[in-house]
Amino acid sequence: MYLHLGSDVVVNTKDIIGIFDMDNTSIGKATKKYLADCEKAHIVKTVSYEIPKSFIVCENDKKELSVYISQLSPITLAKRAEHSIEKIKDES
Repeated sequence: MYLHLGSDVVVNTKDIIGIFDMDNTSIGKATKKYLADCEKAHIVKTVSYEIPKSFIVCENDKKELSVYISQLSPITLAKRAEHSIEKIKDES
C-alpha cells in the first residue's frame, strides 16, 4: 500500500517509520538536531514549499533513510493511510 505525501510524492507504507507533527516536535532540542543532521546528510526531501506541517521518516529495504517534509498534517496523512487500508479490506 502506498501513501501520497503531497505534490507528486508517494511512499510505500511499509517503509514509514513515523509521521510527526512539525509544530509539536520541532520545538524540542533533540528533534531540531535530528532534522539538522538529516539535512546535512542530504536525506531530507521537501514535498512542497508551502508551510510544512509534518515530517515523515522512512527506511527502505536497502536501509536507506529518507525524511520527507510535507505540507499535509499528520492527521490528513493518517486518514489517507486508514482509507487505503479500508479499501483493501473491502476488495478482499
